[in-house]
Amino acid sequence: MTTSPAPAPPFGKVAVGALGLLALSTGALESVVSPTIPLLERELHLSQAQGALLSIVLLITGALVTPLAGRFGDRHGGKKGLLRLMAVVSVGGTVSALAPNFPVLLLGQVLQGAMVGALPLSFVVVRRHLPPGASKVAIGVVSGLFVGGGMVGMLSAGPVAEQLSRHWMFGLPTIAVVAATLLVKGLMPADPPGRLHEAGVDWLGLLLLSGTLTTLMLTLSLAPEAGSRPLVLGALLVVLAAFVTGWVAVERRAASPMIDLRLLARPVIWKACVLTFVVCLGTSTAVFLIPQLFDERGDGYGFGADATEIAFFLLPGAVAATLAGPLGGIGDRRFGSRAVVNAGVVMMAVSLFALAAVHSEVWHLVVGKALIALANGLCVTAMVTATATAVDSDDTGIATSLILVSRVLGYAVGGQLGGAFLTAATPAGSRTAAESAYVTGFVLAGVVTALALFVTRTMNKGVKA
Repeated sequence: MTTSPAPAPPFGKVAVGALGLLALSTGALESVVSPTIPLLERELHLSQAQGALLSIVLLITGALVTPLAGRFGDRHGGKKGLLRLMAVVSVGGTVSALAPNFPVLLLGQVLQGAMVGALPLSFVVVRRHLPPGASKVAIGVVSGLFVGGGMVGMLSAGPVAEQLSRHWMFGLPTIAVVAATLLVKGLMPADPPGRLHEAGVDWLGLLLLSGTLTTLMLTLSLAPEAGSRPLVLGALLVVLAAFVTGWVAVERRAASPMIDLRLLARPVIWKACVLTFVVCLGTSTAVFLIPQLFDERGDGYGFGADATEIAFFLLPGAVAATLAGPLGGIGDRRFGSRAVVNAGVVMMAVSLFALAAVHSEVWHLVVGKALIALANGLCVTAMVTATATAVDSDDTGIATSLILVSRVLGYAVGGQLGGAFLTAATPAGSRTAAESAYVTGFVLAGVVTALALFVTRTMNKGVKA
């Protein structure tokens, strides 16, 4: 007598909660390096070039893995891909936690970069198990907790590294990732695979895209030194153009492209990518400048805050970022994606302009940062949910991965712009940037963000549930 297999657990709030915990823990693990680069440079005796490489390698690998993860989830099932991906991330986090030197830590960061692909895989599962209205809220919860986890990791990394060690800075969120993965495995039902007949991995496209992203990051990192190294910067721009041209040519001819350019050409997709890039550029410029202004000790500006005080000042922003995802999903369902994005863009632009005009008190920066974090979460969540529900269910993973790649690029460009403003406005031999650098950074980020309204006006209102 044969026994029938145990029935799969139902997909409900518990399963969404497990995905949310996984997003929270991976977001925390993703963000621990950036605020602790100076500490890692001191402890591992790194050069500034090595520190810069350490700060961008996770972004590069994440941008590469995300489209592959989305394709895998669309074709073979989101849960299956998610568990495999988290195994790689767990190994990467463990390697980073135990790393005795720079090469081993770099390897751990390369493996950890796979975590960015967890979001499109989560969206695949949600889309296949829930109706459109409920899936928008669930996607909002998962997105918001990933952003909130990033803020938690950024705030806690320094104190954990200083009070315990840099090893625990990676170890604690890795333990949380392993625990959350086990919950997902036990509480979340498997989702059926999608189309299985397509060709294998587009390795040439992957290679060219990796060259494109690596060259882009190097170009951005050298941009502040363009005056002293114009030939190097010019050569990088030529190489970047060659990589982009080659990648587009390969993707147009590939039988199963890594990124389907026909999908990217759809208005709902490219508009979402442009808006996500612009909003994240504005956010990351502020994320870079505000802590620097808290730390600044200028004549009549800055507050001379230490690491613990800065973490406390940024806490409201972390809370706002965590709440933004669920609020964005609910708002998308009730009012449509265009209304949510318009509200977020206006809120962010006004906040950036206000910070440029008024930044003489701590609460000015605290409130401004919280509003920017809330606006970012609303916009990105609305873009992800609108995109996820606007394409066929078998394309959910790859479509949402394009949004997440745009997010990564926006954060990278915005952070580099903020650094360029401060570098250009810091006199030789001084560690204090001119106040005008902060004003210029906030104003330009506000102008770029406001320009997004020209794109939002052409969006569909979105389906209200």
